[in-house]
Amino acid sequence: YLLCIYVMLVLSANLTTGMANLLTMCQAAFYGIGAYIGTYFLFQFNISFLLIAFLVMMATGLSSLIISYASVKLKGDYFVLATMGFQLIVYTIIYNWTEVTHGTYGIAGIPGFNLAFGLVPIDGIYPNLILILLITAAIIWFLNRLKASPYGRLLKAIRTDGTIVESFGRNTAGVKIWAFALSSAIAGLAGALYASYVGYIDPTSFPLRESIFILCALFIGGIGNIEGPICGAAFVILLPEVLRWVGLPESMAAEIRQIIYGFALVLIMIFHPQGIKGKIVMK
Repeated sequence: YLLCIYVMLVLSANLTTGMANLLTMCQAAFYGIGAYIGTYFLFQFNISFLLIAFLVMMATGLSSLIISYASVKLKGDYFVLATMGFQLIVYTIIYNWTEVTHGTYGIAGIPGFNLAFGLVPIDGIYPNLILILLITAAIIWFLNRLKASPYGRLLKAIRTDGTIVESFGRNTAGVKIWAFALSSAIAGLAGALYASYVGYIDPTSFPLRESIFILCALFIGGIGNIEGPICGAAFVILLPEVLRWVGLPESMAAEIRQIIYGFALVLIMIFHPQGIKGKIVMK
């Protein structure tokens, strides 16, 4: 289940970073916004999963306009800093708005989704697993179609040379804003699914380091295609689990796993800088 969540998150980051050439540091912010908005709807309204998913994606997509309209015309490091600032703002709000988010205490007992306004609850491991597998497959299919569409080809052209695209009269800023909104909507949906399945959320799940972790997974897998983010998410989620079976001494197992994990990342970046399945290197 967690692997599917991160496949969605890394694919959403690839839409902005890999396809629109916008290096963002706020993916965890939209992940958190989706988790808290989804939790609110689950507690307050007895409505179906499809409606909650639509509302969460709309809300996170609209929230992305706050940063995208202000920042999409910024270049390079300035854009990265702007998105990092948005990430810190969202985290601070989640951490301190205790009347709504309960701050460091978090929100526990989050109910599961249902398919038909309370009549068909999604309860148990296997129903939830089937649901998220279907959603992940649908997102992969959609992004594949998007990449092959005229809009996807326009994103590729902007990534290659946005100045030339602008010279043909294309509104590159508007194209990037739409990519940013779609990316945040997918991340928000992942947050709502995570909150419903785990049943508990708090600010520690959505800090800046989570955004960095998502970007690391993207660069490890490779940017600019669909296979790369899937491989990157699988690598960062499954490798620590594999290392649990190595039989390391209990007193230092966690530290040794982190060293091996970090060493593996460095080797990939040195010998295969475009990532496991990537075709291009981030500019």
